Amino acid sequence: MNETSAMPLHMRRVEFHPAPELAAARDEERVTRMATAFGQDAWLVTHHADVRAVLGDAERFKVAPQMIARLPGAPEMTEEQKAKVRAGNLLGADPPEHTRLRRMLTPEFTIRRINRMEPRIKRIVEEHLDAMEAAGAPADLVPAFALPIPSLVICELLGVPYEDREGFQQRTARMLDMTVPGQERMMIQFEQRAYMESLVTRIQADPGEELLGMLVREHGDDLSTDELVGIGGLLLFAGHETTSNMLSLGTLALLRHPEQLALLRKEPERIDATVEELLRWLSIVNSGTTKIATTDVEIGGKEIKAGELVICSLPAANRDPSLLPDADAFDLTRGAPGHLAFGHGIHHCLGAPLARMEMRIAFPALLRRFPDLRVTDTPPQFRSSSIVYGLSSLELTW
Repeated sequence: MNETSAMPLHMRRVEFHPAPELAAARDEERVTRMATAFGQDAWLVTHHADVRAVLGDAERFKVAPQMIARLPGAPEMTEEQKAKVRAGNLLGADPPEHTRLRRMLTPEFTIRRINRMEPRIKRIVEEHLDAMEAAGAPADLVPAFALPIPSLVICELLGVPYEDREGFQQRTARMLDMTVPGQERMMIQFEQRAYMESLVTRIQADPGEELLGMLVREHGDDLSTDELVGIGGLLLFAGHETTSNMLSLGTLALLRHPEQLALLRKEPERIDATVEELLRWLSIVNSGTTKIATTDVEIGGKEIKAGELVICSLPAANRDPSLLPDADAFDLTRGAPGHLAFGHGIHHCLGAPLARMEMRIAFPALLRRFPDLRVTDTPPQFRSSSIVYGLSSLELTW
């Protein structure tokens, strides 16, 4: 059994594509039973319309609380540990708790606020391109460009010292790797939390202009320390882990589709449409949070009973033939209307404007700097066992 086939069905990929058995589950069954990494059964929802229906219905499909704090193979947490891990985690909260937390954060992620960061993001991108050029070819795009840029942006936004990023990135990669034993992943989760607790304590003592400082100043009476730690940890993880994989995997997708790359080089105004198509076609986040049905409900012709678990496959839904003609093709001329790469409903990604801006700046800058950019003979390393899909290595030359 290879690494990919050992993963739960909704995590299986073959390079850029959902694995054939995942595509077949969508095209032949629409809603199917699958085993989760925890050994429990769940309904896997794969059609675009059905995924939208589940993610958009926070009443009938609530977050499954038993799945938020658990890691496969790890011992059961105490109730106190579970409460700490769930505090401030927007992905693990339903209304009204989710509404309360999100309302405090939304002002920091408006397009107007994000646009203020554009000059700084451009400088960060150019500095990393300068370093790549100075070091010379070949270069591994992941550590040289794709990982540090989003990491530096989110560190600055939150107020995380940049020198702490390497330890954070190593812990995150291990925590997301399904092949790492559950006990070890749980210990890393607690290490990560201890780091965030120390950071929050420092910011509470002297809040600055960073996002966590703003939360302390404006909402300090409404947010517990555990909630601040949870918010900071989620945003730090989500802010670099996802965009970094989009930058590396997206670059490879463009290089593997020379006719699409040539069109983008010829018509750089297509960058917004390119970013949307890359988001749809790659769908690096395998699913939203696991849901639990609160009542008997029919989805895709199957009856789901109250109390049963539901998982939505974002890659399968975004390649659904009913969404777009020839949905398996990468075509930047269509702009990928209606994709679910950022989720849907109340848990739609808060940082989507920031992620879009980083990609809109980084891809064109990379392509301008290296007109002859190409993949070397060293095969890219796909992260097939990671909860967030992407590349661990991409060697390029120019």
